[in-house]
Amino acid sequence: MPRRQSPNKGKSTQPKPDKTESGPIRLNKFIANAGVCSRREADKLIAAGDIKVNGQVVTELGFKVNPGDKVQYKGKVLKTEKLVYVLLNKPKGFITTTDDPHERKTVMELVKNACEERIYPVGRLDRETTGLLLFTNDGEMAVKLAHPSNNIKKIYRVEIDKPITKAHFEQLNEEITLEDGPVKIDEVAILEDMQTLGLEIHVGKNRIVRRIFEHFGYQVMKLDRVVYATLDKTNLQRGKWRHLNEREVMKLRGMGANPHKKK
Repeated sequence: MPRRQSPNKGKSTQPKPDKTESGPIRLNKFIANAGVCSRREADKLIAAGDIKVNGQVVTELGFKVNPGDKVQYKGKVLKTEKLVYVLLNKPKGFITTTDDPHERKTVMELVKNACEERIYPVGRLDRETTGLLLFTNDGEMAVKLAHPSNNIKKIYRVEIDKPITKAHFEQLNEEITLEDGPVKIDEVAILEDMQTLGLEIHVGKNRIVRRIFEHFGYQVMKLDRVVYATLDKTNLQRGKWRHLNEREVMKLRGMGANPHKKK
């Protein structure tokens, strides 16, 4: 159920660095650890002949590489990095992209000092939406969190331009049909007043929350993502970032398919 967030005085700590692999590891794991993609996608790259080990194309699934082996993808030598997980409380006015040809402000500017590794955002928030945005170089986790089949929980605080009617509020609890198909909201609640709502949803379609309210004739004035997967905004001020602690990373890794699907 969407609810107001309460402060917590506990401080999060940065996770311990992953242990360096000291023996042979599967090639798909090496590719994933290099931040290219998930292990499953790495298997496809291997099967397609896109990966070279020590100058030779390798297509054998299950192939193992040793420390010191040179692994290449599209001519680039891959290096395994320490896996990094950074949580940002995004402010308004920043677009979610790693690069913008129009030179607008991007979220990458906000996390540029978070780590030496190259990280990228998981999913996106539009320019005027605030709240939680995760960054990582863990390709496997990024794919897992972004894939629709995993139904990752998202809770938003929504402020609309006029009080919602009782009829429209009741319809929010039912399946809604938009131009690109049906959408089901998991839970919705009134917060301070009839213009401020909490909304829990697992659908990851573009601008989905704004489009839901536009469907009923409302304009979203403020939209803030207060929960993403197992993460919340506790002790994270707007515009600030922090590293996930080890426990938080383990919770994300442990999320299976449909972890929040209602029975």
